[in-house]
Amino acid sequence: MAEPRDVVRLPAAKVALSTASVYPESTATAFEIAARLGYDGVEVMVWTDPVSQDIDALRRLSDYHRMPVLAVHAPCLLITQRVWSTDPWTKLRRARAAAERLGADTVVVHPPFRWQRQYARDFVDGVWRMADETDVRFAVENMYPWRYRDREMLAYAPDWDVTRHDYRHFTIDLSHASTARVDALDMVARMGDRLGHVHLADGRGSAKDEHLVPGRGTQPCAELLERLAQAGFDGHVVIEVNTRRAMSGAEREADLAEALAFTRLHLASAAAAARARRG
Repeated sequence: MAEPRDVVRLPAAKVALSTASVYPESTATAFEIAARLGYDGVEVMVWTDPVSQDIDALRRLSDYHRMPVLAVHAPCLLITQRVWSTDPWTKLRRARAAAERLGADTVVVHPPFRWQRQYARDFVDGVWRMADETDVRFAVENMYPWRYRDREMLAYAPDWDVTRHDYRHFTIDLSHASTARVDALDMVARMGDRLGHVHLADGRGSAKDEHLVPGRGTQPCAELLERLAQAGFDGHVVIEVNTRRAMSGAEREADLAEALAFTRLHLASAAAAARARRG
């Protein structure tokens, strides 16, 4: 009989599907696919789909498909500048309220664009103030420089590398790390125990944010998952991949099933390796 110290515990991390992963299909379709494939829940990307902005509609989808909403991604994209107000702090307050009403424990937020000058000046302190008012985590996500040919533009402030500033919680996005051409595992090490959320996707270092299915690029997706398992990570691992080029619904589902299988396999592999070493 194994002694308690010999027991390998799998992480409490849940594997969620970002509703962005089914684009151009709808938020409702994301709930349906997540339930059919066996995901643990969803992360709602709040964007131009009206259902993604409607808390009552999201609750009905969650109840119908028995798919909990684990995280809410605030509307921080260029295409969502007018979603839930043009004021960025209002957006974050509404994202927090949505998370609280839906039972999600995380709000994902991007650093401000550089042209949002006042928001950028107050961002670090403001996120801390908001985090102090709720049990919901505000997990600030790493971004990347914008590149065109040989030119680079720093589009985010105070910085695209969120580890250069003091936030309570971080989101690591491996596709963004690929686009930034930084070592994702070094970034995760700098985040330390403040890493609260993972956006799992692959990339090949392109100037475009690729969000490939894990295992199809050069990012250390498998190694990161294994490290999370060994550390007992209890945040969420969210599949956020680009399936826009899928030729059919079946092809899209196959990609999302592959991503889920990859994630679960490597989260479990640390335990399997430990058992093998014990013989």
